[in-house]
Amino acid sequence: MALDLTIAIPVKNESKNLPVCLEAIGKDFAQKIVVIDSGSDDNTVDIAVSFGAEVIDFRWDGNFPKKRNWYLRNHTPDTKWILFLDADEYLTNAFKNELTRALSKKDGFDGYWLTYSIYFMDKKMIGGYPLHKLALFKVGSAEYERINEDRWSGLDMEIHEHPILSGKAGKIRSPIDHRDYRGIQHYWEKHAEYANWEALRYLKAKNDSTTKGSWTLKQKIKYYFIETPLIGPFFFIGSYIFMGGFLNGYRGLAFAITKMGYFTQIYCRIKELKNGY
Repeated sequence: MALDLTIAIPVKNESKNLPVCLEAIGKDFAQKIVVIDSGSDDNTVDIAVSFGAEVIDFRWDGNFPKKRNWYLRNHTPDTKWILFLDADEYLTNAFKNELTRALSKKDGFDGYWLTYSIYFMDKKMIGGYPLHKLALFKVGSAEYERINEDRWSGLDMEIHEHPILSGKAGKIRSPIDHRDYRGIQHYWEKHAEYANWEALRYLKAKNDSTTKGSWTLKQKIKYYFIETPLIGPFFFIGSYIFMGGFLNGYRGLAFAITKMGYFTQIYCRIKELKNGY
């Protein structure tokens, strides 16, 4: 039987990733698959429809809520559980088996932290900082952080916001594959926009005790160092040396340098904003 689960996939122009994502889910794994589209002008919607997914159109007005919270509030799933999955995230058989076992237990968990493998330059990475997200929870038990922004970017979906869970969280250790087929150019462009958003978010939140109180440990560490130019080198040393990124050879070095540049860009943007730019 299909799991009592809705898989919600927010998308925009994901024709390269979405077919692989949907095939990895399979047609009988979850009771419902929903694709939340932000006006794609490629054949993303056609791909979703051909697979049998429900398609919901989303248009962001620049205010709260963004895509995931909007979906939770306006199209609340009728299943017990919801999993938010990006189009460049692919369910592995090991993950699906562990998820099936987890949802069949009565362990008192209201959500689960998920583990993701990272691909860079089309190969799976070894070592480096692990990627975990709280992307699976009971319907009604969580919403993503509320961040009131004033069109800081064109990002109409919660990116680095985390769900605030009412209840206990477990962990599923079998990984989901995180693998973007759109290439390194798209990766750089995407992270340039992320960096500007991160800088604006930090400056607004740094003196807000309520917002800071909901940050994860990873967020607290990141924002503790974010106003120093050492944030980039700190990430490089930790990821490449202490966390074993060097095991990936030239790809590990390129990835660590790329991420170091991203964090350095956030630092520089913070400095610009504080100086009125």
